[in-house]
Amino acid sequence: MAEAASRHGPARVVISGASGLIGKRVSAALAASGTTVVPLVRSRQTQASAGIPWDPERGVIAREALEDCAAVVHLAGENVAQRWTDAARQRIRTSRVAATTLLATTLAGLVRRPRVLVCASAVGWYGDTGERLVTENDANAADFLATVCRDWEAAAEAARKAGIRVVHLRFGMILAKEGGALAEMLPAFRWGAGGPVGSGRQWVSWIAAADAVTVIRCALDDDRWSGAINTVAPEPIRQGDFAATLGAVLHRPAIAPLPGFAVGLLFGDMGRTLLLGSSRIAPGKLRELGFAWKFPDLSGALAHAVA
Repeated sequence: MAEAASRHGPARVVISGASGLIGKRVSAALAASGTTVVPLVRSRQTQASAGIPWDPERGVIAREALEDCAAVVHLAGENVAQRWTDAARQRIRTSRVAATTLLATTLAGLVRRPRVLVCASAVGWYGDTGERLVTENDANAADFLATVCRDWEAAAEAARKAGIRVVHLRFGMILAKEGGALAEMLPAFRWGAGGPVGSGRQWVSWIAAADAVTVIRCALDDDRWSGAINTVAPEPIRQGDFAATLGAVLHRPAIAPLPGFAVGLLFGDMGRTLLLGSSRIAPGKLRELGFAWKFPDLSGALAHAVA
C-alpha cells in the first residue's frame, strides 16, 4: 500500500483476524512492503499496546484508535467447519454479522475515515450451484450459510454509505497446508487413505493462499475494486478430480471414498453443505479487473501448498 495513503508516515492498515490463516500472510506481506499493520485484538485477552482492542459480542471497540488508518481488512469469523448445532450456528452468524456491523458503523462515524474496507465473505453466498457456473451477478441462495453471507455483506452498508469503498471477497476453498480444508485432508491423503467424497461429481472452487493474499492487496490499492468479488481460481474442478490431483501431488493413491451417507452421519448439515454441495464459481470480476493468478491450475497450487 502506498505511503501517501496515510497522513502520518507509512500507511497504517488495521486487520481483524490477523492471527488466522490468511491474516498472518497478509500482515507479513504488508509489513514487508513498509506498511504499519495494526491487529484488532480481543480486549479481554491482551493489552491494548498489542493492537486495537475490541469485543464484538459486547459491541465494544477502541474507536479513537481507528482514526487515521488508511484501510481496514476484516477477516475475523468463527470456523464454519464444525458440526452446526444451534449454538454453533449462532456463533458463526454473530462472529460475522455482529462483528461487521460494529466495525462498519464505527468506521462510518470516524472523523478521519479509511479509504477502503476489505471484508471477507464466501462462495457459500450461492449455495449448491449444481452444474451451473455462477458469477457475481447470480442471486443469493436460501440455506444457512448463504443467508449468513447475505447478512454478513449487508452489515458493511454503513461504511459504504459513509463514502468508504467496500470490497466483499467471496473466497472459495483456500489452499494452505497449515490450515483450512486442505490441512484437514492431508493426513489421510499422506497415508494413502484419501479419495473422493460422495459421488465426487460435485464442483469445488478454490484458490491458492498466495493468490488470496494478492487479491487482498489489490483490493486495498486499486480503487476500481468494489462490491462483491469471487475470489477463486480460473477453473473450478470436480471433487473426485481434486482428490486425484492431490493424491498425484503427494505420490499416494486417492481411491478410498467417503460415501455421502457417512458424511451426513459424521458432519451433519455442515458436511452435506460444504462437502457434498456443488460450488461451481467463476471469477468474473477478477477477470474483468485483469487479475493475474500465480497458481491458476490446481496441480501447481497444491504442489506449492504442500511443499
